[in-house]
Amino acid sequence: MDLLSGLNDAQREAVTAPPGPVMVMAGPGSGKTRVLTHRIAYMVQHLGARPRDLLAVTFTNKAAREMRQRVDSLLGGSGARSADSLTLGTFHAISARILRREAEAVGMRRDFVIYDDDDQMTLMRQVVKELGFDPKQVQPARVLAGISRAKGELIDPQDYPASSYFEEITRRAYLRYQDLLRVNNAFDFDDLLFALVRLLRDQPEARLRYQSRYAHLLVDEFQDTNTSQYALLRLLATESPDLFVVGDADQSIYRWRGADYRNVRRFLDDYPQARLILLEQNYRSTQTILDAAMAVIDRAPARQKKRLFTDRGSGIPVRVHEAYDETDEAHFAVETIALLTQRGQADPRDVAIMYRTNAQSRMIEEAFLQAGLPYNLVGAQRFYGRREVKDVVAYLRLIHNPSDQVSLLRVLNTPPRGLGAKAIETLLQTAERAGLSTAGLLIELGRNASSPLSEGFAARALGALSAFGRMLDAWLGRAESLPVTTLLDEVLAHTRYQNYLDDGTEEGAERWENVLELRNVAADFDDMDLASFLENVALVSDQDTLTDAQNAPTLLTLHAAKGLEFPVVMILGLDEGLLPHQRSFDDPEEMAEERRLFYVGITRAKDQLFLVRALRRRQSGTAMASEPSRFLQDIPSDLVNGEFGFQRTREQSSYQRQTRWDSWSAPPAPKEAVFRSGMRVRHPAFGEGMVIESRLEHDDEVVTIAFQGAGFKRLSVSLARLEILEDLPDDSA
Repeated sequence: MDLLSGLNDAQREAVTAPPGPVMVMAGPGSGKTRVLTHRIAYMVQHLGARPRDLLAVTFTNKAAREMRQRVDSLLGGSGARSADSLTLGTFHAISARILRREAEAVGMRRDFVIYDDDDQMTLMRQVVKELGFDPKQVQPARVLAGISRAKGELIDPQDYPASSYFEEITRRAYLRYQDLLRVNNAFDFDDLLFALVRLLRDQPEARLRYQSRYAHLLVDEFQDTNTSQYALLRLLATESPDLFVVGDADQSIYRWRGADYRNVRRFLDDYPQARLILLEQNYRSTQTILDAAMAVIDRAPARQKKRLFTDRGSGIPVRVHEAYDETDEAHFAVETIALLTQRGQADPRDVAIMYRTNAQSRMIEEAFLQAGLPYNLVGAQRFYGRREVKDVVAYLRLIHNPSDQVSLLRVLNTPPRGLGAKAIETLLQTAERAGLSTAGLLIELGRNASSPLSEGFAARALGALSAFGRMLDAWLGRAESLPVTTLLDEVLAHTRYQNYLDDGTEEGAERWENVLELRNVAADFDDMDLASFLENVALVSDQDTLTDAQNAPTLLTLHAAKGLEFPVVMILGLDEGLLPHQRSFDDPEEMAEERRLFYVGITRAKDQLFLVRALRRRQSGTAMASEPSRFLQDIPSDLVNGEFGFQRTREQSSYQRQTRWDSWSAPPAPKEAVFRSGMRVRHPAFGEGMVIESRLEHDDEVVTIAFQGAGFKRLSVSLARLEILEDLPDDSA
């Protein structure tokens, strides 16, 4: 295979660059993944690198899987020339893998577990309680956020700066929190990076070993690295590093979680000999969309200038719309998607509706529900965040690491075993007095219910604790010899978990289906150990679980849209206070990131872009006039179709919408109503009902229907797919 065929000049320069520090500044849609994968293959086939000596880092497991598949296809080899020995994954996954090997060196056991957000919150609530604070006054989430920032900046608990009362509380909580993590033999996400940085920084032998092991380093989405990630790269790199990084400072939108786009500048300062290559040819969007994006981002201060261009042609203008309020805004989005579908210009799955905050999705979801149309919501509760999935995973984590008290306390009374708060408190106190772990005490009670340690427990509680201890003892004795699915099946059978979940309701059945889906995931790890399965579950992100399960539009925040693309993009809520968000008004850095966020949203669009705002929005329950986003003023008028910023009445706004829709070849408004009061109709979702009222509104007929099971609904006829079952005679005939 000719690795260079099909590459443009800039891509070819990046792929064939000689070993050494290289920074590729890749504009959106410029083929950066193609460059990275071809670079890896080129290094193996032409520069003499062995796959086992390469370390490639990206930011999601999904991206890592796709990259590995592409590299496998390009190399097409076997043995030493295959991609099997290539180390490729996220920063956290690679760090966890190394820490498994180096656990003793960092004071942990190899069977450590990785705590997710819920686990961390559970532990922090315990810390706040131990320190004697009221969780309503000292919010655990706020304390955790401070600790996370400290770890991202590589600040140890004993070095945490406390210049205020709350910072002093955070410092004390940080110290105790780390103690409890060690007791539970657990890392949180930030620890995975921090612990590895400390290992490589403080132990020269380990640093030299991994510098030798990974002679060639490649990093995707470099602009999203934080302090600890950049420090890790610097520690892995030798004095004369082969370090190939790809990124775009204009797409750095994760400052709130520690990402620092200034690492791009630091890289060039730390490696002045680095080669800088710009990828400016875009393969995704039309030139009009790119010009609009550049008009926005060119006003950002202190940035590397790029001129994005494409061979796809100019395309159609960016379409702007000013709705009356949030309800009108949401209905405009739904109606426009229906019209695009009706005309054959797009499938529903081609469309993404983007917004700044999760709260904005409610009104949009209601518009879809009212129209009886499906949608895919990104950022809804993650599969691995669902209660029943977390329960089963907690059982497996406890078996893998009996020191994990957070998991133990989650499952000890799940399903219910009749254990009250007093019994659990007695269990914890008895274990502490006996110098045992809580799991160790349970196993002791399971083996000998008449043990002296059983004193103090009521008979019913002792029976339940002893039974749990016997189950745990049996699982621990068989865990290493059983495939993950077999172990999971035993847990489900012994705990009668299906009976607990499947209570005869539809919700119960769905919860049990989620457990069965987890079993499907476990089946992929039957040839690996339990630790590999648990690590994979712990490191899954929202985008890793994004699927195209139904032909429906995707609803997602602008932050979640990073790395995705859609033929049609609609960005809603383009008002001052939403985008840019009001929190950014007094912080130039925050405002710059809001600008980058809008830029990222624009550049997700391939063919059509809609920008939508509302004249009025509710704030604290009161409807107030809103101002158009300042970013909209940056887009030249010759690139758009429509207008913003005129304080029109609702009727005037509706008139403007009709005239603009005429220019989009929308179907004309109906001349007379099809439905009449008293008609019996059927809706595909709401069932049978009777028409109460029908009237023409703008370009559609709107009916109010009393459904037998769903109550009163107000529906747009063009969207609702109503079937007439019975029509009353027309009295005027």
